[in-house]
Amino acid sequence: MFQVRSLIVIFAWLAAIVSFAQNGYKFSVIRENPITPVKNQASTGTCWSFSGVGMLESELIRMGKGVFDLSEMYIVRRNYEDKAKKYARLHGNLNFSAGGSFADVIETIEEFGIIPEDAYTGLNYGSEKHDHGELDKVLKGYVDGIIGERSLSPVWFDGFSKILDTYLGSVPETFTYEGKEYTPHSFAAFLGLKQDDYISLTSFAHHPFYKPFAIEVPDNWRWATSYNLPVEELMEVMEHALMKGYTIAWASDVSETGFSRDGIAVVPDELSAANAGSDEARWLGLSSRERDANLRMRVGSEVLTEKQITQEMRQSAFDNYATTDDHGMQIYGIAKDQRGKKFFMVKNSWGEIGPYDGLWYASDPFIRYKTVSIVLHKKALPPEIAAKLGF
Repeated sequence: MFQVRSLIVIFAWLAAIVSFAQNGYKFSVIRENPITPVKNQASTGTCWSFSGVGMLESELIRMGKGVFDLSEMYIVRRNYEDKAKKYARLHGNLNFSAGGSFADVIETIEEFGIIPEDAYTGLNYGSEKHDHGELDKVLKGYVDGIIGERSLSPVWFDGFSKILDTYLGSVPETFTYEGKEYTPHSFAAFLGLKQDDYISLTSFAHHPFYKPFAIEVPDNWRWATSYNLPVEELMEVMEHALMKGYTIAWASDVSETGFSRDGIAVVPDELSAANAGSDEARWLGLSSRERDANLRMRVGSEVLTEKQITQEMRQSAFDNYATTDDHGMQIYGIAKDQRGKKFFMVKNSWGEIGPYDGLWYASDPFIRYKTVSIVLHKKALPPEIAAKLGF
């Protein structure tokens, strides 16, 4: 009996694989730009650093500098420090968490410089993988403790820095890379990375188009601004940049049913006859939760009909919290599926998981609907859009 049951399980598993191969998405690459290997942020909320640094690493390849492995945790540590100072000045009226934005990577280059991974791994607590569960609680408890006092002592920040030294390691004043000594600033200068070369873009109708504004999301604690474009022009920028050899740091909502661990991100039209299956009447009788569960199982294993996204749909989702600033990733290419539909190739920071080893394919509707903001090189802008923005 045990052997029979085992065979049934094996046959079911093989049938699932065959079904996925036969009915799932099949992609062909239109343009693929170089990226560095997929990394793993593990148990941290530091996707913004991994994706922002990943974009900079691809920039260095594009610039002919070579392949570099830059330290995400150096950027994280410097931003913890900046965030703590601002949190204290605002008497705690600021989001203090592990989350951040791409501005926390780009806007700190000149102030803090950059260092290679080997010079600062951020693993000073006996783990081979990043795990900030305890660190985040300790830091939050500390800053809440100091702002709870009637006045701040002159040494409060020294204590905060010592916590970071303990968990992440002290920051080296100098380090050696390929036989030459650098500081974080001289290394950034050697790499040729300048924060003024990059621009943040978004697309929301509650602010004027072609003007900058600070996106109202909690992780934008730095209050960094993004230039506002109509969604059609935002998509034009992204495709133009990718086809010209640039990659993009991408902030998106990934809490959607259509964002699958199978490496697919789509916006299923749950009311379409194609997605309802053969028993459409039964499908219409399901609750929204039951439909989501059904679609979640099918994303990646079969090609689904998607919604057509408008500027109004984007705005409504942002206004009612259906779109939130969940996750940062890197877009590095364009592909098409077997129907000729456009997909964007995405590098994630969850390790080499899923059928594409840590890479995702995000559909054009998903990008249109769920993009919160992007960062890319200013030279990647189409000339007519750059002119509208005053560049």
